[in-house]
Amino acid sequence: MTKKPVYDRILLKISGEALAGPNGFGIDPDRADRLAEHLHTVSKLDVEIAIVIGAGNLWRGRQGIERGMDRATADYMGMLGTVMNAMALMDACERRGLITRVQSAIEMRAVAEPYIRRRAIRHLEKKRLVIFGAGTGNPYFSTDTAAALRAMEIDADVLIKATKVDGVYDKDPQKNTDAKLFDTLSYIDAINLRLEVMDSTALSLCMDNKLPILVLNMRDHDALEKGLLGQKVGTLVTDAPR
Repeated sequence: MTKKPVYDRILLKISGEALAGPNGFGIDPDRADRLAEHLHTVSKLDVEIAIVIGAGNLWRGRQGIERGMDRATADYMGMLGTVMNAMALMDACERRGLITRVQSAIEMRAVAEPYIRRRAIRHLEKKRLVIFGAGTGNPYFSTDTAAALRAMEIDADVLIKATKVDGVYDKDPQKNTDAKLFDTLSYIDAINLRLEVMDSTALSLCMDNKLPILVLNMRDHDALEKGLLGQKVGTLVTDAPR
């Protein structure tokens, strides 16, 4: 008997690095295809999927700011980068047979729908994959915050943050062999311990609205499916331990 997912609608936050080539920069069509195949597999669980994608593979605003660039300009450039990534992922997903819609918080009707909450929800109800681009449409807010905001607007059951490690550790596991993986965390501990789950604005939004956050390794092809089926995987950030 096929197991039923524990979530009906999810918001998946993916970093731009998920599409990057071997040097960590640009859009690698092969990486986009692998990600699309992963999403195609997960879609068979009959879960409604929305995505917020970053732009770290195309532009890192911090580097521009460190050289004297205006913060708002740097942030808007990053928003445009997320739309490019969204379009690349849309194309890869549609070639896998997934009906996909890109919605942008910055209006650019030639390439994407404008973000309209009710339309996004309708797409999800019709089992279309929805990719949100351009962050919140405002500078000074990260794509983490955009993911938290969109997750609440579409009434997602969980915000899933896809990373390149197995969850949230007490220190960098790539530099410390004794790093401890948390199975569960409270919002307050995640904020106070500065564990870099998400930025503090995003965490506060999730805490205030009791939106659970599941942090898992997207490079583990089974992790997302296990998480959706309620199996123990990654780190769950919530009010109470599971």
